[in-house]
Amino acid sequence: MSRVSQARTGYLNRDLMAISRAHEKDRIHRSIHHKEDHQTSFNLPEIILGGQDGIVNVLGVILGVAAATVSSKIVLVAGLAATFAESVSMAAVAYTSKIAEADYYQSELERERYEIEKFPQGEREEIKALYENYGFKGKVLNEIIERITADKNTWLRVMMEQELKLGKVDRKEAMPTAIIVGFSALVGSFIPLLPFFFLTIKTAMVLSLVLSSLTLFFVGFYKAKMTLGRQFFKQALEMMLIGMLSAGVGYLVGSFFKV
Repeated sequence: MSRVSQARTGYLNRDLMAISRAHEKDRIHRSIHHKEDHQTSFNLPEIILGGQDGIVNVLGVILGVAAATVSSKIVLVAGLAATFAESVSMAAVAYTSKIAEADYYQSELERERYEIEKFPQGEREEIKALYENYGFKGKVLNEIIERITADKNTWLRVMMEQELKLGKVDRKEAMPTAIIVGFSALVGSFIPLLPFFFLTIKTAMVLSLVLSSLTLFFVGFYKAKMTLGRQFFKQALEMMLIGMLSAGVGYLVGSFFKV
């Protein structure tokens, strides 16, 4: 387990020993200096984004179609079309947004590098203002400014991370992110659709709602456990209600157009 993961788990479980081990001097320096420990594989946001979107959108589609027809085949065709279209669409959006994020970071990086080269005095003043904001002043502040601006790579990193609040985005992350989001959307989409393969429309609608609401509830519970470590029921109920409300819109639309 990484140092940050151990610290997070210790905090959630109120395990002081685990937190203490995560703050051992050698582990801190090893993880930070070698960039081993920044939880880059923690994909909970992508999984929730894809899964929740798949459940809610496909549930809304099939409830709307089911309310408008008595044909299970029509519901299944509409549901499958929505499932695969949704998965591909979510993957594409995840990919293009990550690429856009990387492009924006790169453009700001190039701008800051140019400004450091062409307007060093103004950039030094920005460093000064930043650290004055942190409470440094006098001799200590001047020493910080000298140390940071002595190395242009350090100077550039400080400007990106502290002035612009931008973290480095690797374009190589775009495809894995797209795959995770797309696959999560695919899995989520099949949850409300499955009952329609085996049951009559009315029975399938009820079971689909039950399965979808329970899934959203447990996803919300898990999200709270992994992020907040508290308010499990509230977070789970909130995710379930938002999902059901969104899906209910589809049912209402279908009810107006019975065929």
